[in-house]
Amino acid sequence: MKGMSVLFDEDALVLGIETSCDETSAAVVRGGKTIMSNVIASQVDLHAKYGGVVPEVASRKHVEAIIPAVDTALHQAGVSLAELAGIAVTYGPGLVGGLLVGVSAAKAIAFGGQVPLVGVNHIEGHIYANFLEHPELKAPLICLTVSGGHTDLLYIPAFGAYELLGRTRDDAAGEAFDKVARVMGLGYPGGPQIDRLARDGNPRAVELPRALSQEETFDFSFSGLKTAVLNYIHRERQSRKDGPLPEELLADLAASFQAAVVEVLSARTIEAAKEKRVRTVVMSGGVAANSLLRQEMSGAGAREGIAVYYPSLVLCTDNAAMIACAGYYRFRRGDRASWSLNAEPDLRL
Repeated sequence: MKGMSVLFDEDALVLGIETSCDETSAAVVRGGKTIMSNVIASQVDLHAKYGGVVPEVASRKHVEAIIPAVDTALHQAGVSLAELAGIAVTYGPGLVGGLLVGVSAAKAIAFGGQVPLVGVNHIEGHIYANFLEHPELKAPLICLTVSGGHTDLLYIPAFGAYELLGRTRDDAAGEAFDKVARVMGLGYPGGPQIDRLARDGNPRAVELPRALSQEETFDFSFSGLKTAVLNYIHRERQSRKDGPLPEELLADLAASFQAAVVEVLSARTIEAAKEKRVRTVVMSGGVAANSLLRQEMSGAGAREGIAVYYPSLVLCTDNAAMIACAGYYRFRRGDRASWSLNAEPDLRL
């Protein structure tokens, strides 16, 4: 990117591109805070029949959707390629095929338009969704990122600096939601399905484990909880000679499972804030859209004098606006990517 000198002022326009999983998204953000457009081409219906994302299928759909998504984002924002100050793209973590589509498209557009390029960590993008919604946020803060692929608890002493306090040792929280929902016959994606069904259930009806509760750790584990739910369903079906499970039982199980996940997520996050003496907590990722998690985290924070923030529902799931926002601040710090930028499916913060 030699020779490119662009002043990233408060009105700089950044095009964001996100293709890490099953959403093809492009967005234009002004000054790191104003969303001019945020186009999301979802593949949920396509993958629903498989009960989860099929990487090869996702990659092919990204190829089909990426250029129309970028064109639509620019059109809706009312800007041309020449007006962009930079392009930000997710280069990891995620599904390697999807990441390659986004990175390749971003590099081609940046090269053709002679626009600076920067790579953004997908998890960092989720964090910055909060700054789009709540620009008044200041570091230091604690961030819980919970999605289908990630469950990370982070201490953020300053923007762009991250200390990993804990992460899942096995299944991510969103992954556990999807797997449990599939076994319950609720469909994909599982998080919203369980959230809706749980509203009619008793969260104390089924006794389920809270993993690592006896350890002094900020790590998470949901594999044992998932197995306990599968065993419960197996026993209930056997007792009914493989007949259908009553709707009331499913609602109680959904409520009990959701309560077990939320209790652990909330307790560890608030405890981390207390240990780090931080008065602000933010949540990010698809599971941050869960209604019980929002309610419990806000209540626990209020009891400890800790403010809790989370993005609107559309900014919780994968989207390019959050990538453009994170990219803007990376540009402001002087970050630039070379033409050798590549997909890194296992990228860490």
